[in-house]
Amino acid sequence: MIRRSALLAAASLLGLSLAAQAQDFQPALLFDMGGKFDKSFNEAAYNGAEKFKAETGISYLEFEVTNESQRDQALERMARRASIVVVVGFAFGTSLEAMSERYPDAKFTIIDASVDKPNVQSILFKEHEGSYLVGMAAALKSQTGKIGFVGGMDIPLIHNFEWGYEQGAKAANPDIQFTANYVGTTPAAWSDATRAKELAFSHYDGGADVVYAAAGAAGLGVLEASKDKDKFSIGVDSNQNHLYPGNVLTSMLKRVDVAVYEAFKSAQDGSWKPGLLNLGLKEDGVDYALDEYNKDVLTPDIVTKLDEAKAKIISGEIQVQDYYSKQE
Repeated sequence: MIRRSALLAAASLLGLSLAAQAQDFQPALLFDMGGKFDKSFNEAAYNGAEKFKAETGISYLEFEVTNESQRDQALERMARRASIVVVVGFAFGTSLEAMSERYPDAKFTIIDASVDKPNVQSILFKEHEGSYLVGMAAALKSQTGKIGFVGGMDIPLIHNFEWGYEQGAKAANPDIQFTANYVGTTPAAWSDATRAKELAFSHYDGGADVVYAAAGAAGLGVLEASKDKDKFSIGVDSNQNHLYPGNVLTSMLKRVDVAVYEAFKSAQDGSWKPGLLNLGLKEDGVDYALDEYNKDVLTPDIVTKLDEAKAKIISGEIQVQDYYSKQE
């Protein structure tokens, strides 16, 4: 009886020790404007953090930015408390420049911006490559020969989606007619689904039958408009095919979930490194979505052509120009 009690006590102490070790590692995640459950960019980050939590049992600190004044304070608070701080969105770039110097022993990962500091890992995506594929899909599916694009905030990052989309569409159909517009010029654009829906209606009323939304939570308005008009839309960042089956032609996947998960995991196991990562089709950083929700509208012929183009982009046979080099 005494021996059994001693074994139970030892096991209990071991369990406490392991729990303490797990608790020694504390990841943190800061979401950008638009909300954690935007079904797009932020939610992809959330899914990556949740995967890490499910696999390791380690919870993470989190904060949703709702106005610009919160960035510095939230970032500093997490820098003091966390082993690794992942910030989602280019808008954190300026704050992180200063905070990474103030906390040189902290680890930071930023998604969608490049911050050249010895304790910062910067993760960018080749949105133009994934957008090229969905642009091809739009042009191949269109019956009117007209397609549209609704961007969120009018910034170079979103123009990179637009430019890749246009290139892919014109590769599939050189005569395709293409129009684009943006929800706004401030961060509030990411949340204005009503305005995005109005813009989508303008595309559809003008003859477009496919509209690509690269607008965060606001893009949900575009998807809803495609349902209302019985036309096609294209989702972004997360797989949004399931939201309006039969009307969402496909989604351009931007694997923010993988980026967040890998940042947490590598910081935990000691393999995390600062520097720049740029993830495209070759690195599985972007792709198009095919599942049970869109298999009836994204025909086998279209899928074959998309996969052929994907292989050629990965091999280098097709060079998709990014928006930034276009401006040079």
